[in-house]
Amino acid sequence: MKKDLRMRIGHAPHIHALQSTASLMWGTIAALVPALVWGLYSFGLRAAMTTLAAILGALAGEALVGLVRRRFTLVDGSAFLSGLLLGLAMPPGVPLYVPAVAAFFATAFVKGAFGGLGANWMNPALAGLAFALLNWPQAMGQWVMPRQLTGIAGISGATPLGLVRESLAAGHAGSDPVGLISQAGYLFSPFDRSVTDFLNRVLFEPFGASLPSGYVDLLVGNRPGTIGEISGILLLAGSVYLLARKLIRWEIPAAIFASYALLSWVFGGLAQGAGFFAGDVLFNLFSGSFIIVAFYMATDPVTSPSRRGGMLVYGMVIGSLSFLFRCFGSRAEGSAFAVILADCALPLFEKIGAQSRRAAKAV
Repeated sequence: MKKDLRMRIGHAPHIHALQSTASLMWGTIAALVPALVWGLYSFGLRAAMTTLAAILGALAGEALVGLVRRRFTLVDGSAFLSGLLLGLAMPPGVPLYVPAVAAFFATAFVKGAFGGLGANWMNPALAGLAFALLNWPQAMGQWVMPRQLTGIAGISGATPLGLVRESLAAGHAGSDPVGLISQAGYLFSPFDRSVTDFLNRVLFEPFGASLPSGYVDLLVGNRPGTIGEISGILLLAGSVYLLARKLIRWEIPAAIFASYALLSWVFGGLAQGAGFFAGDVLFNLFSGSFIIVAFYMATDPVTSPSRRGGMLVYGMVIGSLSFLFRCFGSRAEGSAFAVILADCALPLFEKIGAQSRRAAKAV
């Protein structure tokens, strides 16, 4: 009788990080807690209910698939993380059925129907977000003012990124995005003005430079937006934790940031009539969902390349597509769809990574 020497291999990735699934998922959840707390403080009970609806919807989808497949996978944290990410990507004023149904779709159909964790071809949270944007576009645009900005005359419920798009569509021109939203009557918080005055007086004026108002609000999270995206500084703090614990690799977010920042600087000023090499990099980086997508969604170990060369190319493609969608697409936001399209070409990025590794060994 012949001995069967064939090896049975599971779903990719096979070697990606020396972390258990549970430690990876719950560690990422811990990194998101500061941004979640700020979102709950800014938007109140409604934000808590929206986030909870997304988490429960994701857990329900995971439980249903586990029941059918007779595998209990709720404790690994993957469904909880998908629901949390989707909840953080929701506008605070969205009807509760939207995050619940979108999260259920993400875990039951995008992940569960393809075989569960490790077999999904795209990030479940991003799939749920795209599902919600395509099915309920008006509900996904119901923005709410943060409590710390209510009562400031001139501040509307539109996000800064959306307000820039509206101003350009109306035929307004300005040298930079912050100037455009200022022309539209958007006022910045007293905290922004005081910190900006301090930074100019202490850091920038001795070098003949000046920081305009608005960037501090963008950085700390004094602006309308989705529940988890508004505070760039807290998302960056969480990303430092992820990198320090080696829960994610640096290559993907670094390539996304570098490519997006370069394109924003070179071409970002064209829409405002400022010409080449006049784009506002800071505004483009800290407005919208760019940071949470770059660090917490694009780095998903299941749907991202496992080798350095592939990671770098994958990140550059996402950064480039994000710029194209944001500047020339039909919506103000486009980072999520950039990652989804890059996920479709994952085998190509894996091949690029393998070839670059062989080339490096041959040198």
